Amino acid sequence: MAVRAKSTSTLPTEAPPAPTEEARGDFVRPRVEDHHLMSNKEVPIAEPQTPPEVLEYGVEQAPNALETWSQDQRPKVDAMKGPRFEQVDMAFQPQSLSAMELISNVPIQMTTKRVVPCDGGDGPLGHPRVYINLDKPGPKGCPYCGIRYQKEEHHFHYVP
Repeated sequence: MAVRAKSTSTLPTEAPPAPTEEARGDFVRPRVEDHHLMSNKEVPIAEPQTPPEVLEYGVEQAPNALETWSQDQRPKVDAMKGPRFEQVDMAFQPQSLSAMELISNVPIQMTTKRVVPCDGGDGPLGHPRVYINLDKPGPKGCPYCGIRYQKEEHHFHYVP
């Protein structure tokens, strides 16, 4: 097996080629502000707009709610903007009821217990288990899913 000796000599290199006339010229340095490159041209940016099909169809929040029902909720007109909704025919989109209306259509769960657990059902698709106290009369809703529970009132009459 042969061992190579380490060479300290450098190989002869050619001189760099002279720049051509095309390469020579005035170089325009970009503007830099706070270590950020700034453009020399102003490029117009299109603002998202609600397509006219959405406005024609109607922009109520839900069939049973014309306006927003929460301060944090964005109106449907503001939510349905941009290229995603440009070619959407709103007549074919589902118009579900508001969540408040959907949960009010669920019947009240009657029970004889004073305290009932609610975990939202469906195993891992539910919510953390909470215990709802039913000592006071009337239906009590789960703070997570809104399912209502009520204790059955038993009237025991003593007949001698």
